[in-house]
Amino acid sequence: MARENPLWGSERIRGELLKLGIVVSNRFIRRYRWRKPTRPPSQSWRTFLANHAHAIWAADLFVVQTRTFKTLYLLLFIVHGRRELVHLAVTAPLPHAARD
Repeated sequence: MARENPLWGSERIRGELLKLGIVVSNRFIRRYRWRKPTRPPSQSWRTFLANHAHAIWAADLFVVQTRTFKTLYLLLFIVHGRRELVHLAVTAPLPHAARD
């Protein structure tokens, strides 16, 4: 009954059995009720990264202050599989007169 009606709880199944003249407790129904099979364990995050590191790139954009208090913007890309720096770009902000 539980397999054919997966949304029914123990109380509903007990009520249907009482209509048929079968007297059982909720505890008895819960003990023998069909349960959905558990999901197989999925791979961990570490395993995922190990399997796909060759295809993962990372990018970072950040601001650096120089010794002379100038601001520089850096953009870099790395490949995780080879742990290699692929691209590095450095630029300074526009002067105040050029912004307007």
